[in-house]
Amino acid sequence: MRLIRTLVLGSVFALATAGHPVAGAEPPTGALDPARLKLASANALVYEPLTGKALYQKGADDVTPIASLTKLMTALVALEANLPLDEPLAVDIEDFDYLKGSSSRLSMGLELPRREMLRLALMASENRAASALARHHPGGADAFVAAMNRKASALGMTRTRFEDPTGLSPGNVSTANDLARLVEAAAQQPLIREFSVTPSHVVEVQPTGRTLGFNNSNRLVHSVDWDIRLQKTGYIREAGRCLVMLVQIASRPVVIVLLDSVGKYTRLGDANRVKYWLETGRSLPIARTAIAAAATAGKPPRTSAVTAAAARKQRR
Repeated sequence: MRLIRTLVLGSVFALATAGHPVAGAEPPTGALDPARLKLASANALVYEPLTGKALYQKGADDVTPIASLTKLMTALVALEANLPLDEPLAVDIEDFDYLKGSSSRLSMGLELPRREMLRLALMASENRAASALARHHPGGADAFVAAMNRKASALGMTRTRFEDPTGLSPGNVSTANDLARLVEAAAQQPLIREFSVTPSHVVEVQPTGRTLGFNNSNRLVHSVDWDIRLQKTGYIREAGRCLVMLVQIASRPVVIVLLDSVGKYTRLGDANRVKYWLETGRSLPIARTAIAAAATAGKPPRTSAVTAAAARKQRR
């Protein structure tokens, strides 16, 4: 399933498992029953890179908008261009969001090194930072987006398409399975791992010298109960709330992909349900608020791959 599994096993996940032996993990992978895991996210994948096995999947090949999960590919392409990380990049009018009208504290003319733009794009999901990275690419933003699509093709992300570097466009689409490939590739970049899990960060912007503080868009990075090695959140109306993570759970690295969650906290609740299931083999219930939010949005949560398959069979 994974074309880069060999590289991962030899490098990144050796790092991910350092000090955390895989042998003796509880419960054993074979004891996990996917039918017992109940998630509210419309599309989900729980994937074990060391074995190449999908432990749980629901609509994992469904194509859906991915919002700011896009920024993992933005970061990957920006780093692979090998441009100077200390080069100052200025925010321009072209970096403003006229599609969704999202706000930003990176004002017109502000300058930050490429390194800091990359960090803010990953940890704080800063749209203008992501746009500036693409605009300062050789050939400009159009060439950058073309490079994103070439990289997706090279990674075998056959159902993925990018239209912009921020994820504000609903035309940025992918699947849970494709995004697991992206997580694996991004995890090979130490800066992406570091920047994506930075809890908070202060930058000094030029030319004023003023300082700005930013917090991670994923509150789980602050939790002592989680060992997160890489993460990215995303949200636009068309995509719902999204989350991808490379985490250490039950003594093994796991990739979690959660797409199209309705409600502000549903993706975090689903992440905790995945963690509990991997640790115990049992499932936590879906909160009534998540069910109510999904019903209001016209997207009743599918509680398991088994029930979803049964529903499809009934409709036939």
